[in-house]
Amino acid sequence: MKIALLGTRGIPANYGGFETFAEELSVRLARRGHDVTVYCRSNYIKTRDRVYRGVRLQRLPTIPHKYFDTIAHTFLSTLHLLFRRFDAVLYCNGANSIFTIAPRLLGMPTALNVDGLERKRRKWNAAARAWYAVSERLSTWLPNELITDAAVIQRYYSERYGKPSRLIAYGTETGKLETDEALRRFGLTAGGYFLYVSRMEPENNPLMVVKAFEKISGEKKLVMVGDAPYAAEYIRQVRQTKDSRILFTGAVYGRGYHEMLSHCFAYVHATEVGGTHPALVEAMGRGCPVLFLNAPENAEVASEVGLAYEAQTEDLARAMERIAAMPSEQRERMGAAAMELARRRYDWEAIADQYEQLFKKMVQPGARRGTES
Repeated sequence: MKIALLGTRGIPANYGGFETFAEELSVRLARRGHDVTVYCRSNYIKTRDRVYRGVRLQRLPTIPHKYFDTIAHTFLSTLHLLFRRFDAVLYCNGANSIFTIAPRLLGMPTALNVDGLERKRRKWNAAARAWYAVSERLSTWLPNELITDAAVIQRYYSERYGKPSRLIAYGTETGKLETDEALRRFGLTAGGYFLYVSRMEPENNPLMVVKAFEKISGEKKLVMVGDAPYAAEYIRQVRQTKDSRILFTGAVYGRGYHEMLSHCFAYVHATEVGGTHPALVEAMGRGCPVLFLNAPENAEVASEVGLAYEAQTEDLARAMERIAAMPSEQRERMGAAAMELARRRYDWEAIADQYEQLFKKMVQPGARRGTES
């Protein structure tokens, strides 16, 4: 099949979960013999290569602005693909739902992965939240297929809009990496640090994580991995800590990121909005003992293997102290259970299978709108 993927910043992944998803899925589909094109934003993807790991790259400009970046680039990408011929088109991000009808009208079936409930993110102003609210409704009838990556989000669309969606989870690789180049680069030792990974935006609660860690004693460090392009003032607040045990690395990608997961003492997950959060799944895949904020989406992923805490500084501090006091054997069992659950539930190859089967169904003559699965 000839498949297009758009709505992300592009590949190689150097930003967030949708970009990692785009890379992991597209490379696997290309490896299986499909002709895959990923649309990339020219201000994020610097490579001039036209093919990456067997995937065609189509670089197009965008408007580098917090509120226009996504929709401007997806608009241009949609115009571009309308003059090509694809068997199936996959859009990412619910904000892009309005564009899915255009290729569909020209006979190219479309699917939309909506991610989580973006309108609830605190970073958006009233206009952006309104756009996401309208986009939610449009996503239930403009694309051929609506895709959710968490059962919590699938139920939301079913109960609020009476519309089914196809549940396909986010994926991860599993197993610990033995290499430690990233640790040496940042002056870390294996097992000597708590790890937080996320874009540093209010709904991901990096400030709460810092404040909670400041309340606990001990020699362990807290490593804060992440950045955000339009949150300079908020990040400045997060970095104001005087605790010398806290290290801010900025964004870390690729092998270095997975090395840091593989060797951490425990992983702290603090997001409160979204579907299946990539960093949480990836931490489990690398065998991290996991502390997670007790939101429905997080509990769906990690409640069987992790330690939950409420969205309060004091409760997170108590959870950190609790896991620090655990016998090492108990923490190792937590990590092993997390890895096994990730292997069973979030395997990238199995997820690629599900997308491949969905695309095959979409291109069949007379294929009807998808049903829940």
